[in-house]
Formats: sequence, structure tokens, C-alpha cells
Amino acid sequence: MTATDTAALQEELEQFRKEKEKIRAVVGQIGGVNSNRRDRVVNVVFLSAIAFLFVADVFRHTLNMEMPLPPLFSIELGVLLVSVKIIWMIHKQARVEHFQFWILNSIEFRLNELTKSVGRLEDMASGDSSGR
Repeated sequence: MTATDTAALQEELEQFRKEKEKIRAVVGQIGGVNSNRRDRVVNVVFLSAIAFLFVADVFRHTLNMEMPLPPLFSIELGVLLVSVKIIWMIHKQARVEHFQFWILNSIEFRLNELTKSVGRLEDMASGDSSGR
């Protein structure tokens, strides 16, 4: 190996490290450890709110307790909460699909670059062998 080959390999290795750090940063933004905690908290809040509405309605109807909320308001609020949760889940899924598309697009770009490089190397090799 010559010094230029070593320098080229060092440069490629450094580029790989930069890409790896960029991917880590993107993965962290999409769904890292903080996101899991936030998801758990949101799930607990939604579940608690819906459970509270359910228990309040059960008490209202079985014990004939007076509640400050109208009878159908808890159902409407529960449907709203479930709808917001579904929209939030769709948004999270869209982010994951965007990230997957970005990764596949990056892989395709790199494969195209490698294909071009291999083609140039084949041309150079066939040019060298025909010249002899």
C-alpha cells in the first residue's frame, strides 16, 4: 500500500465516522430514550383521563351521584382523547417512515456511487490489459 492509498482510506474512514454520528443524532431526535419516557408519560396521562371519565360515569349511573359535568360530556371528552391519541400515533409513525425512507435513500445513493466507481475501475483495468 502506498501513502496515497493509506490517506484515501483514512479520509474514507473519517467520512464514515461523520456519517455515523449524523445518523446517531437523527435517531436520537426520532425516538431515543427521552422519547420512550415521554411516550410512557403520555400513555399514562391518556389512560388515566379515560379511566377517570369511565369511573365518574359509573358512579353517576350506579349511585345516582350528581357530577358537575353533563352526562354525555364524559363520552365526548373520551372520544376526543382517543382521537388525539390516534393522531399522535399516526404522527409518530410518519416520522419513523420518513426516517426509513431517508436511510434507504442514503443507501441507494451510496450504492450508485459504488457502482460508478466499480465501472471506472473496470474501464481502467480493461484499458490497462488491452494496452499490453
